[in-house]
Amino acid sequence: MSKTPVRVAVTGAAGQIGYALLFRIASGEMLGKDQPVILQLLEIPDEKAQNALKGVMMELQDCAFPLLAGMEAHSDPMTAFKDAQYVLLVGARPRGPGMERADLLAANAQIFTAQGKALNAVADRNVKVLVVGNPANTNAYIAMKSAPDLPAKNFTAMLRLDHNRAASQIAEKTGKPVSAIEKLAVWGNHSPTMYADYRFATIDGQSVKDMINDEEWNRNTFLPTVGKRGAAIIEARGLSSAASAANAAIDHMRDWALGTNGKWVTMGIPSKGWYGIPEGVMFGFPVTCENGEYTVVEGLPIDEFSQQCINKTLDELKGEEDGVKHLL
Repeated sequence: MSKTPVRVAVTGAAGQIGYALLFRIASGEMLGKDQPVILQLLEIPDEKAQNALKGVMMELQDCAFPLLAGMEAHSDPMTAFKDAQYVLLVGARPRGPGMERADLLAANAQIFTAQGKALNAVADRNVKVLVVGNPANTNAYIAMKSAPDLPAKNFTAMLRLDHNRAASQIAEKTGKPVSAIEKLAVWGNHSPTMYADYRFATIDGQSVKDMINDEEWNRNTFLPTVGKRGAAIIEARGLSSAASAANAAIDHMRDWALGTNGKWVTMGIPSKGWYGIPEGVMFGFPVTCENGEYTVVEGLPIDEFSQQCINKTLDELKGEEDGVKHLL
């Protein structure tokens, strides 16, 4: 018995990340090799962007994906999000030359307020929303606040890229396969202040902290490398990390929808007061996923250095949220 197609809406669909993302969703990598999808693709109402989107859709068509049950091009979130069950908010206003962070927050607040309102009005009532567009945590917070009739817990921000970056650095340092790393956590904001934490991590049951046993490496090499990886890629490639961001989005949604089998992953989610993070702050936590729901890994001891790192990323997030509160 074949499954009923699910509706997946993607914004910024003709952009770099969109181009790296859509073919993988259509091939079944995100929701499973037995789950047909209908893609509802949103781009800005600009002729060039809409034409680019048509071109991407022609390519999607030419892949003849068995699971691609349909696709639509949209320029209005009110139609793009209609009955959507999974929504990836990829499109965001990038920071232009000479643009202050406050301007960036304001420009994105406008976009994500409108998109949150549209989700509130027309999306499936159990819609799962992932915000990829930066500043991801604050954009997710804005969308959530603009959709009061939807469950707040269904709005999430992408910290999986930080999580995957951290895992790959640990694999390189230990010489072990990245797939063997368990119990890695990333706390906080998707920004250079995020705190990648391998204190609980294991490889084949062995403690990663004991294997590396180098606090200086942790503080002065590992954390800055993971935190500034995006900037390093822009410097090297001349373009921002799109394929790795798309890959992280697939990982995040797949794990949320299909479960992690007890494995820890990182998601940016609205806090319910866990680890002293104030209620409603969109914050990265270690979670496990089962039956379409995430559960925070609770009861982990937080040492002094970790608490300092968590406070720093929390302060940054509170500053961002304060910067947009008057716009909501």
